[in-house]
Amino acid sequence: MKDMTMESCRSFVEALGSAAPTPGGGGAAALVGAIGAALGHMTGSLTVGKKRYQEVEEELRSLNVRCSQLQQELLEQVQADAQGYSAVVQAYAVEKQNPERPQIIEKAVTDACTAPLRIMVLCCDALDCIAVYAAIGSRMMASDTGSAAVCCRAALQAAALTVFTNTAHLKNRAVAEEINRRVYRMLKSYCVLADRIFDEIRESFGQ
Repeated sequence: MKDMTMESCRSFVEALGSAAPTPGGGGAAALVGAIGAALGHMTGSLTVGKKRYQEVEEELRSLNVRCSQLQQELLEQVQADAQGYSAVVQAYAVEKQNPERPQIIEKAVTDACTAPLRIMVLCCDALDCIAVYAAIGSRMMASDTGSAAVCCRAALQAAALTVFTNTAHLKNRAVAEEINRRVYRMLKSYCVLADRIFDEIRESFGQ
């Protein structure tokens, strides 16, 4: 399976628009989340070294390291999500006469929740960092910081839908509902955080 993160942006977008099943919504969520984390990192990178922000420089350097890690981890989830989907397709291709088919499908669908859940966790971590960048980073980078929050929010919601499409097909409803509860906890807390960052930056422009 080709790692689409090694392709050009144009190739990635063309693949999204093609009849190929992957990358899909989960892979797009991972990429958008990585872009959001990178935009936050950009704020830190262009603030560090400025005399006005010397007092917060060490904190910003630490955030930059974390955002660099988040960028990389989110990009890795593009491939992970594609692999999860591929395993589901293979599970459904098992002969219906095979008595183990239901268990094979159940495991594949459960496992397919792993990547989008991880994308959500990473986007939440990125939003925590972006909130700090918004508070102490260069005001010259405010629009980029706000854009970072918007991207991570979109990625969070897109990944949530990828989880939901899988949990809807799980036979074990107790497992499905526990996964769904995790998703809703993240959505509830971090969509609010992303909106707060956006609104505060928008209002700082007098809008």
